Amino acid sequence: MTMTVVPAPAETGHSVAPPGRNRRVRQHWGATPYLFLLPALTLLGVFFVWPAVTAVQLAFYDYRVVSPAEFVGLGNFSHMLGDDRFYTALTNSGLFLIGMLPILVVIPLLLAVLVNLPLRGIKVFRLVYYLPVVTSMVAVAIAWNYVYHQRGILNWLLNTLGLLDQPVQYLLDPGWALPALVLVESWKSLGYYMMIYLAGLQSVPRELYEAAAVDGAGPWRRLSSITVPMLRPYIAVVMVLAALDSMQVFTSVFVMTQGGPQDGTLTLGYYIYDAAFRHFNMGYASAMGLVLWAILVVFSLVSYRLTRGKAAAR
Repeated sequence: MTMTVVPAPAETGHSVAPPGRNRRVRQHWGATPYLFLLPALTLLGVFFVWPAVTAVQLAFYDYRVVSPAEFVGLGNFSHMLGDDRFYTALTNSGLFLIGMLPILVVIPLLLAVLVNLPLRGIKVFRLVYYLPVVTSMVAVAIAWNYVYHQRGILNWLLNTLGLLDQPVQYLLDPGWALPALVLVESWKSLGYYMMIYLAGLQSVPRELYEAAAVDGAGPWRRLSSITVPMLRPYIAVVMVLAALDSMQVFTSVFVMTQGGPQDGTLTLGYYIYDAAFRHFNMGYASAMGLVLWAILVVFSLVSYRLTRGKAAAR
């Protein structure tokens, strides 16, 4: 009968660590990810969390920078209820929402269907439509200022086609200024939402289109019966993101119209800036910012409900 001798841990060259040491090692490695995150979390706290908390606090104070803050409770919000300019800004933001939402939901979908086709040079087409997204809004607004100028290319083109008798000052006309800015904001964002739809189109099985083509379905029939139903979760996301963008319009208003003419393009974003940095009423601006934040939270909750419901259905 053969006996097998198992060497002791010391004989094998390996030592067995005490249980307490293993626990300390595990605890040490458990804290390591947080040490790597510490610089980013510090920056987030200094430049986002702390200003946000301060803004919420200032919403309940009368603070005009040059004088000490004075607690007024809900005074800023009660003043807001009687402020006609606030209602004008809220209405104009709603008009931006009504004007931009159909454009940013429908046109990017059609563009995504187009750029998803296996055509020659389609990558260049995608690049051209995405360039405005990565271009500074300030540069875009300045360029469109020349387009809308009384002697700009738009008036020249319409006059050449015989559609216009005399030049229109688009940014100085209360009836034209807001639609002009809606067009600028929508044009800049088309490529962004197009890419969202394009990502969704990549997940649609090609067999569905092939089967529909065999059955004699045309392009519009395939779009309405296959593409749109399959992209409903993406459409829901685009709708809410577009709504959030439209409620936060600021840069184009700041560069092109300054809220005019006659407050015709005054938005909540610009009115908050105007109250804070032109009239130095930081408390009132913070209160309006809190209201805008509440509106954005409502849109975000709607987005969550829609996307969760669609995901569960799938």
